[in-house]
Amino acid sequence: MRNLSDQLNLKNISNEKLSAFGFIKEKDHYIYKTKLHQDQFELIMILNDSSCTVSLIDTQTMEEYDLVDVRSSQGAFVGQIKEEYEQAIQSIIENCTDNKRFYTQQAQAIIQYIQETYQDECEFLWEKFPNNAIWRNKQNRKWYGALLTVHAGKLGLKEDKTVEILDLRYPKETIEAIIDHHNIFPGYHMNKKSWITLLLDHQLDFLTITQLIDKSYQLSLKK
Repeated sequence: MRNLSDQLNLKNISNEKLSAFGFIKEKDHYIYKTKLHQDQFELIMILNDSSCTVSLIDTQTMEEYDLVDVRSSQGAFVGQIKEEYEQAIQSIIENCTDNKRFYTQQAQAIIQYIQETYQDECEFLWEKFPNNAIWRNKQNRKWYGALLTVHAGKLGLKEDKTVEILDLRYPKETIEAIIDHHNIFPGYHMNKKSWITLLLDHQLDFLTITQLIDKSYQLSLKK
């Protein structure tokens, strides 16, 4: 059995892509099975929130064929099986994941929250800004969030560093009351009368962030 957790560390796993590829959801994990080498072997991959393992089973003996993970194993047959096995693993990774563009724990938690709550994936729209993404409401295609990487100076901060921010819709009539220019700013590159920007530096608690995301989603439903 091989642990792929390190290999997937810099990847975003898409539940929608997993299902489309053929993974089956079972309780707290996804499982995928496929036959290799004229059905002589079966690849089994099991993925959950904390780990991803893959193994190759000999369908005649129903035992694990662990030679595929032994670097010193040689021979034409073993070599062919290794090649098929590696190609199958890479195909799964390429078709079921995206490159992870946001690295902070808070940004990753936001991405996961939106995936689980609204089943929406990040959309990366700008070739010149590959680290910037948005979320749309599926009902009307309106944006309700944008996850961006910007220089701190763009927010009026004095630090010379890059920061991650979250742009959200907010009620116009109360928007001035929530902006503090420390954690919450006027909408960056958005209509400042109806959008706010959250600085993702762990000063805002996650519950507050999710409540603001929910509010933004509901506002995106309005005409």
